Amino acid sequence: MVDTAPVLLFVYNRVDNMMRVLECLVQNTIARETDLYVFSDGGKDSKSWKQVNEVREKLDCFERQVEREGLLRSMTIIKRPENYYLEQNIIQGIAQVFEKHDRIIVLEDDLLTSPYYLEYMNQAFDLYADIPSVMHVSGFTNLDLAYSSCSTQSTNSNCYFTPHMSGWGWGTWRDRWQKYFIHYKTREEALLGMEPHDIDAIQYGGVFPCLKSLDKRPIPWDICWEIAIYKAKGLCLTPIHTMVRNIGLHNGTHFRASSLLQRYEFDRPPLQHPLPLTRIENPQKDPRIEICFAEAITDWGIRFTPLGKIIRFFYKRFKALVQR
Repeated sequence: MVDTAPVLLFVYNRVDNMMRVLECLVQNTIARETDLYVFSDGGKDSKSWKQVNEVREKLDCFERQVEREGLLRSMTIIKRPENYYLEQNIIQGIAQVFEKHDRIIVLEDDLLTSPYYLEYMNQAFDLYADIPSVMHVSGFTNLDLAYSSCSTQSTNSNCYFTPHMSGWGWGTWRDRWQKYFIHYKTREEALLGMEPHDIDAIQYGGVFPCLKSLDKRPIPWDICWEIAIYKAKGLCLTPIHTMVRNIGLHNGTHFRASSLLQRYEFDRPPLQHPLPLTRIENPQKDPRIEICFAEAITDWGIRFTPLGKIIRFFYKRFKALVQR
């Protein structure tokens, strides 16, 4: 294995979530061989600055523990002097670390990792460094193929390939990111050169309406990377069972959920044993996987409770009346 990839952790104001993420990370089997960069975004107002300062106090304390106990190879904290917001914090942080490293692992402050997550990510980097069509390594999977009837030959290697990227515990190489990533400013810029069939394909026939994110300002970084991968005909290496768990769905920047009205089908514990990978010389997407993904991603993986179904029914009727 070549030198291990550094981890970039992006945090804002969620102290408890962040500490759980750090505690899981240092329990990884190769944590002591891994460099960690933590990018702490600044506050928007006096209330958020108070929360940010609490986060930074915890980070400083954790850094001292890391040095004292040798929990990581190194830990570097970058404290933003103002609020960069999620997009610029991530984009500028990635650019900064790519000045020193040729591969990176990206976590946000709500992702708990398997003890074997770092092993899995570094295996993938080593195996596919010289296959440029593999542009992204996902730590999360929408399809739990380890226990699914959606069988595929790709699962022989404990992973599969898809054009769809997951932004939960992911990684990439410097050459791929610097060549293809563009932080689009408008919908028109993002969709330049894409035909109606491309729009349909990237949204899996409409069940995955990811392009709605292009109407946000700023446009989220992840839809920009999704489009970049699609335009480059790239692939994302994805595990057959998730190696990360998102614990921030109820209070995230881009997603919120209510357990009273819905459950999230993708809320699964990370794998607790190694996930060895074998190299596939000519990686391709699997049509069967793509069909399964379209089914799984319907309603963003949300499955409604009886109360949620009732409220959703009346909400849709009300919305239809208003739009007439």
